[in-house]
Amino acid sequence: MAFLADILSRVKPSATIAVSQKARELKAAGRDVIGLGAGEPDFDTPDNIKEAANRAIEAGKTKYTPVSGIPELREAITRKFKRENGLDYAVDQTIVGTGGKQILFNAFMATLNPGDEVVIPAPYWVSYPEMVAICGGTPLFVETRIEDEFKLTPEALEAAITPKTKWLVFNSPANPSGAAYSRDELKALTDILLRHDHVWVLTDDMYEHLCYGGFEFCTPAQVEPKLYDRTLTMNGVSKAYAMTGWRIGYAAGPKELVKAMDMIQGQQTSGACSIAQWAAVEALDGPQDFIEERRKVFEERRDLVVSMLNQATGIKCPVPEGAFYVYPSCAGTIGKTAPSGKVIERDEDFVTELLETEGVAVVHGSAFGLGPNFRISYATSTEDLTNACERIQRFCASLK
Repeated sequence: MAFLADILSRVKPSATIAVSQKARELKAAGRDVIGLGAGEPDFDTPDNIKEAANRAIEAGKTKYTPVSGIPELREAITRKFKRENGLDYAVDQTIVGTGGKQILFNAFMATLNPGDEVVIPAPYWVSYPEMVAICGGTPLFVETRIEDEFKLTPEALEAAITPKTKWLVFNSPANPSGAAYSRDELKALTDILLRHDHVWVLTDDMYEHLCYGGFEFCTPAQVEPKLYDRTLTMNGVSKAYAMTGWRIGYAAGPKELVKAMDMIQGQQTSGACSIAQWAAVEALDGPQDFIEERRKVFEERRDLVVSMLNQATGIKCPVPEGAFYVYPSCAGTIGKTAPSGKVIERDEDFVTELLETEGVAVVHGSAFGLGPNFRISYATSTEDLTNACERIQRFCASLK
C-alpha cells in the first residue's frame, strides 16, 4: 500500500505475540491448546504492591507525571541499583518508561543514525532488531552456539565490532535461551569493549532475579566500572514482580543520554501511568522475600521441562541458568515426516505441526535468529508443563 511508510518493509511483527494470539484463537474455537509462548509469569502481583496502587488512587495521584517519572520512583531506582548492583546513580541519571520496550526504543531513537550498527547476539529477543531498524540503524547479528550455552564469546564480539558499531545489546539472563553470564565470562567481554571506546553497552537486566543453581547475577557496569559512562542499564518490574500489565520499565545511565531520551518520550507518550509508578515504588522498596519463593518454583519447573524434553526423540535441551525459558534444539527431527504427511524441513515446520497435531503452542527458533530450535516459556503451571511435555514426547515419537 503506497500510503504506508517504507520503514514497514524492514520490520516484522512479533513472533511471540503471534503465537500467543494463535493459541487464543484455537482455544476460542474449542481446541485443547496449551500455550507456552508468552513470556509472562503466571503468579499474581503481590498484595502489598496492589495496595500501594489503591492508596495512590484514593489519594488522587491520578494526574500527569513528569516525563522521566515521579521523583519517588526515580529515587527508589537509585536505591535499587546501589543496593543490588553496587552502582551509584543520581536521580537525574534515571528514567522511567512504559515498559522496558520504551526504554530501549528511546535509547535507539536518541542515538542511531543511518549506517550505525548494533551488535546483537543470536538468539535474541525478537524486538531488538526491529527497534534498531525502525530507528534507522543496522542490526548486526552474532550467532552463538549450543556448545557455548548460547553465550557470546570474546572472540566473536571482537570480530563483530567495526568503526560503525554504536551499541552492543547485552541480555543476561537472556530471552530466549536463558543463558546467564558469570562474572568471569562478563569480564572477558568487557575487556574487549575497553579496547573499542566508540561502542556503548545497552544491557537488558529484566530477568536479573530469576537465576538458578546458586548463580550470582552481575551487570556490565558493575563488573567493569570503566564502562559506567557508556552503559545504559535497563531493568523493570515485569518479570520478578509479576507486573507485566502495569507497564513500567526503567534505566540509568549517562546524564546526557537520559536527557535525550526524556526529550523523545516527552513528544511520544510523556510520563508512564501514575498509578503504576506508585505501585513500582512499593515493588522496589517493599518486601522482597516472595521473589526467592517464586524463583524456587521456576527452578523446579525448569528442571522438570529440561528432563522431559531430553526424553523426547530428536530433541536436545540444555539447562539454562536464568529467565523462564528453555531453548531446545529440534535438529534431530529435521527431515522426518509428521502425522499430517508434512516433511519437517525447518523449526517453523516443527512448531506448526506440533500445534496442529498435539495442541502445544511454542515459538520457532528462527524468529529469534537461531535455529533449528524452539522456545518454551515455563512460566505456567506444573500440570500444564507436564501435559505439554508429554505431548511433545508423543509428537516426536510419531515422526517417521
